[in-house]
Amino acid sequence: MRRIDIAEIISTPATDGSAPFDRLTRLEWVCANGIGGFATGTVSGANARRYHAILVAALDPPVGRMTLLSKVDEIVTAQGVRYDLSTNRYPQNTILPDGWRFLTDFSEDPVPTWTYRLPGDTVIVKRVYLGRGKNTAYVTYTLREALAPVDLTLSPMIVWKEYHAEMHPWTGFPFRSAQDVGEWTVQATADAPPLRLMVRGATWAAAAWWHNNIVHDREQERGQDFLEDLYCPAIAQVTLRVGQTVTLIATVERDEPDDPTLALAGIVTREESLLAAAGSSDETTRDLILATDPFIVQGQGVRSTILAGYPWFTDWGRDTMIALPGLCLTTGRLPLAREILSAFASFVSYGMIPNRFPDHGETPEYNTVDATLWFVHACDLYIAASKDADFQRFVTPIVENIVAAHIAGTRYGIQVDPADGLLTGGQYGTQLTWMDAKVGDWVVTPRIGKPVEICALWINALRILTRWKGDAGRAYGEQADFAVTSFRAKFVRPDGLGLYDVIRPDGGPDAAVRPNQVIAAALNTLPLTDDELKAVLDIATEELLTPFGLRSLSPKDSHYHGTYGGPQRQRDGSYHQGTVWAWLIGPYIDLYRRVHGANADVSGLLAPLVEQLRVYGIGGIGEIFDGDAPFTPNGCPWQAWSVAELLRVYVG
Repeated sequence: MRRIDIAEIISTPATDGSAPFDRLTRLEWVCANGIGGFATGTVSGANARRYHAILVAALDPPVGRMTLLSKVDEIVTAQGVRYDLSTNRYPQNTILPDGWRFLTDFSEDPVPTWTYRLPGDTVIVKRVYLGRGKNTAYVTYTLREALAPVDLTLSPMIVWKEYHAEMHPWTGFPFRSAQDVGEWTVQATADAPPLRLMVRGATWAAAAWWHNNIVHDREQERGQDFLEDLYCPAIAQVTLRVGQTVTLIATVERDEPDDPTLALAGIVTREESLLAAAGSSDETTRDLILATDPFIVQGQGVRSTILAGYPWFTDWGRDTMIALPGLCLTTGRLPLAREILSAFASFVSYGMIPNRFPDHGETPEYNTVDATLWFVHACDLYIAASKDADFQRFVTPIVENIVAAHIAGTRYGIQVDPADGLLTGGQYGTQLTWMDAKVGDWVVTPRIGKPVEICALWINALRILTRWKGDAGRAYGEQADFAVTSFRAKFVRPDGLGLYDVIRPDGGPDAAVRPNQVIAAALNTLPLTDDELKAVLDIATEELLTPFGLRSLSPKDSHYHGTYGGPQRQRDGSYHQGTVWAWLIGPYIDLYRRVHGANADVSGLLAPLVEQLRVYGIGGIGEIFDGDAPFTPNGCPWQAWSVAELLRVYVG
């Protein structure tokens, strides 16, 4: 069970001197509806990001995300005394009210659950969850203990914004706000879907006031706009008796929402089925398997895919294909893997799969040199796991077309160099590898030419086609052999420090020590000698390895940045210049096992990341960490490939 010991946090002084409220606000939770919508917030109850909300609806699943219900402020009146459960941060670090002080417990068992103990032995349990496949949120309140019934006052705080934005008042908002039969309905604009707010047995009263100047401190740290104004359309009041549960339902669905108890039971059943399908055993494996589920998108009429991370990423081709083995194959979701791979196959254009599907359904972006090669790799792993001959027959001509397009040349100068059989690509002003930070016209790590992991993935794709086609694939095998010879001649460093990172267009090597050589060496299809594999592992261990993954650049490099933070230019300038990436623990462990044997003990390498399931993004693994100690987590609190790669190598 993923549980936070509130008492320990409040009573134990922090090593960094932070206050208990700030530590609770640094702990974040998330739940998802399986079609791109989500809810997320903090343990303290204060919204610290513009993304924190109880209902972020995917109006064009899995994209079209709009934030509708930001939060609910709650007041409990017990024996004539009023107690606020909610908490907000205002300018000058003003924290009001102080409902967080009544918190005694937080867990995700199976949904985000808060326990508040008020004076007079009154205990309220609050839960937040979403309906599966629906843009519907449930906030339940159970009076677990009390000497007498209590009155509960709920003030829903709504917004209408694209989820990357902050909300502020504008003329004409809301277009409509009125009480209907048994509910309150708010329509932001004339063409917006109505947001229906329901509390069975409650009395509604019009409010129509703005809650101004909520501070989002995480946005402030990131150099973004950080003040938001929330609108309260109406207030619901209801009496709670001991043992009774009342639910606030917020939905934009036309159909009547499922009963809250049935919706929660569906979540429990889904978790049980997921664990059963994966054949999970120990608690860590179970926690990691459950951590995979928020990233999965699958539903009637919805494109099956993997969301790259919460709260701000949609689905990315590269991330999806790197994460798919851990999220789908390790967990036994073979049919889902087939659906995702088939869906991406339908988007192949000029031999490439999309890098990103924009938030609002615009044309997919194809600015990637590696996503397509990871797609081929994922297809091969799926076929090996499923023995799906029909899928192999379906995808083989698609992969042949991909290879042909890369040989002939495709977007962004991506083409096989006939002189050495290696894949080259890139042009000034574009970022094509996973090290893709760009600020305005500044591409931080352009890596134009022949990146080491790209060439290894190209050889991998040729070997896969050779295997799939048998005797008919001999030509692909010959191309792979030619490329391997060139790879060894150009990338293996004569100084014994592993592999060069990039062969530049002028033929010169980039000697920066980066983790991309680990990605390359971890692929079984790259025939390096034992000494060469060990050299890559040794340099990575010495200069890149941290408790939470690999640094993106050696600290010995003059371009190294040991911390990640500040405005966008500062953040992106360090994103791949020393920042630690958790997903890289996957290829590092693969390489470690190639060098030391499949049964090598890697528990000490995995344990620190496993502990992250209860830190930062609860129930998940974050995107990145500082390169310098104490390796503070940062970036996206829940990252698909971080969870996927940890699970894959933990189980494998």
